[in-house]
Parts: sequence; C-alpha cells; structure tokens
Amino acid sequence: MMSAITSVSRSKKWLTPIALTAALVVGGCSSNSNGNNASESPAASAQASGQSPDLSKVNTYLVDKATALHTSTSDLQKTANEYYELAKESDFDYAALWSKEQTKVSELVLHAKNIFLTANSSYETMEGIVAGVSDLSHYDVDIDAGNPAGDGAEDVVSFDVKLPDGKTLEKPGNFFYLEELTLWGTNPDWAAQTVKPDLDGNGAVDFGEVLPDANVFKGFTDSFVEMSSSLLSDAQAWKATPEDALTALVVMVPTMEEYFQAWKETRFVSGDQSTSQQFVAVSRLQDIADILSGLQIVYAEMKPTIAATDSAQAEQTEAELTDLVSFVSGLYEQEKSGTKFKPEQADSFGADAQNKATAIAGQITQVAATMGIEIDA
Repeated sequence: MMSAITSVSRSKKWLTPIALTAALVVGGCSSNSNGNNASESPAASAQASGQSPDLSKVNTYLVDKATALHTSTSDLQKTANEYYELAKESDFDYAALWSKEQTKVSELVLHAKNIFLTANSSYETMEGIVAGVSDLSHYDVDIDAGNPAGDGAEDVVSFDVKLPDGKTLEKPGNFFYLEELTLWGTNPDWAAQTVKPDLDGNGAVDFGEVLPDANVFKGFTDSFVEMSSSLLSDAQAWKATPEDALTALVVMVPTMEEYFQAWKETRFVSGDQSTSQQFVAVSRLQDIADILSGLQIVYAEMKPTIAATDSAQAEQTEAELTDLVSFVSGLYEQEKSGTKFKPEQADSFGADAQNKATAIAGQITQVAATMGIEIDA
C-alpha cells in the first residue's frame, strides 16, 4: 500500500485574481513607446495588419519534446518488460533474481534510471506549454503534477493503473512520481525488501540502489507509454495562439516560490533530514531551468508581436526573463559543482526569484491587455 503523502505536485500554480493584480502592480510596464523597430519581422507585421502571428515554431518545439518523451517512455517500457520477465523466471524471488542475474539486473535498473532522467528533462522543457495551456493542462496533472486520491486531495490524477498481477491501483499519483519512487525505492512498497543491491559495483549500497518491484514497474510504465502517446497526438493537433502563448507565460513564469519550497524540502538541500519521497533523482533547480528554457522559446516567438505594440517593453521583458533564467541556472551550476545550500538560503532565493517572475508576469499581462488579448489564468 502506498505511503501517505500530503502532496506530490511537481508543477504549476495558477494565478488568483489577487496575485494577477499584484503582478500588474509589480510589473510596471514601460510607457507605451509604439516603436517601429520590430515592424520588419513577419510576426510584427502580421500583428499590425490584424493577422495572427506565426507561432509554428512553438508547435514544432512542443511536438519535438512530446516525441522525445514518448521515445523515452517506450524505451523504459522495453526495459521494464525485460526486467519483469527475469523476475518472473525467478518466481519474483528477488534474492534469487539478484543471485542469478546480478550483472543483467544491474544493467537494466541503471539503464531505467538513465531513461527516467532523459524523460524528465524532455517533459520539463515543454511543461511551461503543457501546464500553461488550458487545452493541454490535464496532461500535466497526470504526467507530472497530480496527487494520488486521498482524503481532501486536490488535483488528483484521472487514471487508475492495472498491474500485471491483476490488481488495480486507483489514482495512485502522477507518472513521474510513480516511476521515481519505484526506481529509487523511496516508497518501500514498490521495491524489493529482501535484497540490498550494489548496482554500480562500488562496494556500497548507496541511497536509491534498490530492485524495483517488477509488477508495479511494468504496470506504471505500460500506462505511462499510453499517456505519452496521447499527449503526442494532441500536441500534433494543437495550434498555438497568441492567447495560449501569453497565458502560458503568465501562468507558469510566476511559480518560482513553489518550486524553491519543494527544492528546500528535498535531499538536495535538507540532506538526510528530508522526508520527501520525491525529487530525489533530479534537483528542482534543473527542473526550473528546464521549464524556463521552454518559456523562453514561447516568449521569443511572441516578442515581435509585443514589440509591434511596445518595442521598449518587449526588450525589457526579454531582458528580465533572461536574468531570471541566469539566476536559476547559476544556482544550479553551483549545486552541481558541490555547493550545499541551506534551507534559509533556499527561502531567500525563492523570494528573489518570485519577485523577478511576478514582475515579468505583470508586464506580459499589461501588454496583453493593451493588445486586446485575453489571459486565461
């Protein structure tokens, strides 16, 4: 049975009307310059003539990332199937499996973890679009943000998982949560307890070295492949609009404090004092940087249209978004280099990032109003 948790949310926080108003105040757009220096671009010309800007690069970006995610989940499924067959041959006796197939099992589990890391980055780099666009946001709940069913739970995933042994887990949590807790063993119910494997052969059983329960690993992954296939299909059919692009930016940029709070509670900051089952494989700083990188793509494609209305504002917002990305990326590079940040530093960094992000969201909201574009936040 799954361990109780309060939340597994990995993603967005939609802006309330009060927060949106605050963003407008903090954003403080520049005076409307109506500069024409961006009018040479096709997107700006299209906006000036009343045509919709060409956002095909946003569509292509989303499809490329969704394709990469589906490729990774398919590879993960092959690995899960092979692992399941080996476990089945040992009658799911994991001590016997480890004794007989140590080398092969180690290769499979380590490979599965690497696939997870690749899949995670593929998703996070498109999450700003998926989570920020109303037509796609349900995928974010099921893939990366949703909670398991429980008393008073909000943002619960929509699916159940039927396992190979015939059991059904009802609304067990989002797919990255399920895979991470299984592959890193932070939910002991989803990992073998009869063996302590040294998967990398370094002479010690390190944190996260477990043999996943083959039954749940295969069940979770089979369902994940189906979900990633559905996302890819809808991504291919989706056509970005200015409303979608600006809404994604306004919704997803000002989620910094939430992410930094989650980072503070993980092993990356709290170490062995952390009680979080999730975010043990990838630092939340990497996730934030990945999300912002996708949002930069969105803004770059909307910038000429914004510049047709207010060129100075377009430049200012781009500069501040770049500064936010640099701020987060700089922290992540320090962490990768061995810097161990303290919880109080995480709080301070989160507040700084949130202030930057709220200003950006306010600028975009205000310029959208000037352009007559409705933000669906």
